[in-house]
Amino acid sequence: MIDNFADKAADWDSPQKIKMTEKYVTELLKLVTLHKNQKALELGAGTGLVGFKLLPKLNSVVFVDTSAAMLEILKRKIKPDDKVELLHGDVLLYTKNDIDLVVSNMAFHHIINIKDVLKHLYKITSDHAKIVISDLVSEDGSFHNFEEVPHKGFETEDLSAQFEDAGFKNIKSYVYSTLKREKSDGKMHYYDQFILLAEK
Repeated sequence: MIDNFADKAADWDSPQKIKMTEKYVTELLKLVTLHKNQKALELGAGTGLVGFKLLPKLNSVVFVDTSAAMLEILKRKIKPDDKVELLHGDVLLYTKNDIDLVVSNMAFHHIINIKDVLKHLYKITSDHAKIVISDLVSEDGSFHNFEEVPHKGFETEDLSAQFEDAGFKNIKSYVYSTLKREKSDGKMHYYDQFILLAEK
């Protein structure tokens, strides 16, 4: 498995990434109430920025990522009393059906087989589980400097329909943040981020 983030992991926890995480977590907590008996799974966990913010309010967190380099950085953050699991690879490798909350921040556009992943998330989640993801609204590809990624953001209606097809209900989404970046053309580019909530 090629690690596309091997050269990015060491510098991943930048002030910008941390600020983006804080915005996502703040919005997430408006949508769901966390409990100390819950087990969460962070999909595309990277260095665990989201999961570690939520962990004090939960029982445990499963961190899933395809990048070994990212997970190595994550491992350094684990304290002796933290109840965490690390899974290197595809979320399809997780087969227990005990997840009460799935979170994912800016990772879905890297998923090739979204239909299969959503069906699998339905299988591994408990009754009344919730999924809260954040990602980009459809953009022109410039966010990744026109590098190949599986999705240049999403039309939220289309993505919501895929969640519904997988069995989820009470789906809602809205734009909650805008990222601003200066690109190589010297111009400022703006990218809307949406948050999507779905329930099992």
